[in-house]
Amino acid sequence: MSVHLIAHGKVQGVWYRAGAREKALQLGLCGWAKNCSDGTVEIHAEGEKGILEQFINWCRKGSPAAQVSSLGIEWVESQGLTSFKIRPTSVVN
Repeated sequence: MSVHLIAHGKVQGVWYRAGAREKALQLGLCGWAKNCSDGTVEIHAEGEKGILEQFINWCRKGSPAAQVSSLGIEWVESQGLTSFKIRPTSVVN
């Protein structure tokens, strides 16, 4: 099972991606996180539904310095990932 998340608010420059990666690894999840050019953070995580729900709860608050105003949640198809990485920032043309 997989979830695709978009975190809005003060989520860049506050260790949100690194915190998400750390939490995902603690929970045994695979996936990725990246900053987007619109100021959001995009996350894809794969694992068991109950564990993903724990991860989503973390993402609603984020790192201590983050201020998450909203979290977009979409259940999606798994990509068969085997690790959790921080991806480069995506640029919108």
